[in-house]
Amino acid sequence: MEFLTEYGLFLAKVVTIVVALLVIIGFIVANREHLKERVQGHISVTHLNDRYEQFKETLLEAVMDKHEFSRRKKQMAKEKKAEEKALAKKHKAELKKKPQEKVQHAGLESTETPVPEQGEADAEAGDQHSPAVITQKPEGERKRIFVMHFDGDIKASALSQLREEVTAVLQVAEPGDEVVVCLESPGGMVANYGLAASQLARVRGAGIQLTIAVDKVAASGGYMMACVADRILAAPFAMLGSIGVLAQLPNFNRLLKRHDVDFELFTAGEYKRTVTMFGENTAEGREKFQSDLEEIHALFQHFVAEYRPKLDIAKVATGEVWFGQRALDLGLVDELKTSDEYLTSCAANADLYQVEYKERKNIAKKMGLAAQAGLEGALMRLFTRLSAWRHQAQ
Repeated sequence: MEFLTEYGLFLAKVVTIVVALLVIIGFIVANREHLKERVQGHISVTHLNDRYEQFKETLLEAVMDKHEFSRRKKQMAKEKKAEEKALAKKHKAELKKKPQEKVQHAGLESTETPVPEQGEADAEAGDQHSPAVITQKPEGERKRIFVMHFDGDIKASALSQLREEVTAVLQVAEPGDEVVVCLESPGGMVANYGLAASQLARVRGAGIQLTIAVDKVAASGGYMMACVADRILAAPFAMLGSIGVLAQLPNFNRLLKRHDVDFELFTAGEYKRTVTMFGENTAEGREKFQSDLEEIHALFQHFVAEYRPKLDIAKVATGEVWFGQRALDLGLVDELKTSDEYLTSCAANADLYQVEYKERKNIAKKMGLAAQAGLEGALMRLFTRLSAWRHQAQ
């Protein structure tokens, strides 16, 4: 009996020590993650040319004869070495030329007021949203293409990443470079998507060519972003348009009255609240709410028309959505092509860099995202099984 008592006390001490250690470790981890959360995210850059080349080499190694592939690899290494040597020689020659140019131009500063170029004058006289003149890269210099991805939801949650990516790219992009945004969004909140479109407008304002590629959908707020581009590419079955405004809400006023529940709403200002979910909506309130929607729709149309002046805005601003070919016929897009097709075709003559802003996430956020992904996967599998069962029953 005494042995059991001593063993029980020993076990209690061990459990107490273990629990205390777990609490201390948990506190340290939580505090560390909290500090990490304050630290800003970072920009991640992937050289897509290397990625495509790696894919190609992996497949060639599998399908080619072993000796033939080895000879090819040696030949490519030899060519690459020669190319690097030629570039180094060219760079050295340019460095020698610069001091001579400085001597030639020293002391030749003009006091006359420079006359603006015709192109600059035309740009100033044009539309306020007209981009700066886009120049080409000097001969022999490879073009750089910066690739971003925007996967939009109703709140345009990817906006925080987009603004950081645009800011980073504009620090290094030069005239002759290009920004490609692979855009997917069914639209959402007006203010959020308006700000997202303004981020893309920064690229055009800097004189950098902006291309938007839509593989699946760019509707409503998504198209508000897409129309800012110099050129819009769309996959043949991508959905575009939905230039309209939508607002809907349930009203529980009759349900509350049926259960003798009073709802009181206090406001200051005639139109502080036009319609409500729990109060009784009036005809005047509904009319004002509809008027607000019409005003937003007019602003939306004006915004699209400024960036795509050749578009028959009255014809497309009906809230309808069109698939690729029809969208091309209407002028909503400029070319039918997938983002993969466009990027791989550019890789031969340009350096492609995928730019991604990655935010730090603490353990709680990671667990929450994992739980969300698991729940979405379970619901999708359930929906698939129910659909298959329904088809079998029919």
